Amino acid sequence: EVQLVESGGGLVQAGESLRLSCAASGFTFDDYAIGWFRQVPGKEREEVSCIMRSDGSTHYADSAKGRFTISRDNAKNTVYLQMDRLKPEDTAVYYCGVDHGAYCTGDYGLSFAEYWGQGTQVTVSS
Repeated sequence: EVQLVESGGGLVQAGESLRLSCAASGFTFDDYAIGWFRQVPGKEREEVSCIMRSDGSTHYADSAKGRFTISRDNAKNTVYLQMDRLKPEDTAVYYCGVDHGAYCTGDYGLSFAEYWGQGTQVTVSS
């Protein structure tokens, strides 16, 4: 069974940091793109960052560049999102998602995911 489990969300003040984790299990693909998305009520889910399981190629949305860092630990089948200098506008539910047909590069991220985690709330107070 394919499963994605996020953790690490919480309530922080503006300027502080959080690290989100996404533990993946049950995937049989040789390679896949795994991304972090976020969603606020009334808006579409948007990609924040993604990374390739194989070569670690990454993509960042403009909102994440310079503040967020995505990384992976293939031995643990876990992807991390280090979020620094958080802003109130980063408040959202953060989801990890997998698309085994996509490829993350500097110019191209994920617009879709075949599999989703349950989400973790990130709240940044001003």
